[in-house]
Amino acid sequence: MAKKKKTTKKSEKTSMKCNIGTKCKSCEGGGVWFLGFIGAMFYFMSTAVGFWGVVLGILKSIVWPVFLVHGLLKFLGL
Repeated sequence: MAKKKKTTKKSEKTSMKCNIGTKCKSCEGGGVWFLGFIGAMFYFMSTAVGFWGVVLGILKSIVWPVFLVHGLLKFLGL
């Protein structure tokens, strides 16, 4: 009885690990999200009053997409 040769697809062979100089689909939007985080941090911290306002501004900047989606749904009336 002959042994069957195990074949794997190319996509199964590639790992999800990103190397320098290569592109992978899991890393494509990271720069945009980081710039959004920095922009939100500047916005929320500029409106902050006092130390705890700054801390709250940093926490809000981490979850800024929640505020974006909430505002969009409110604008659409959903």
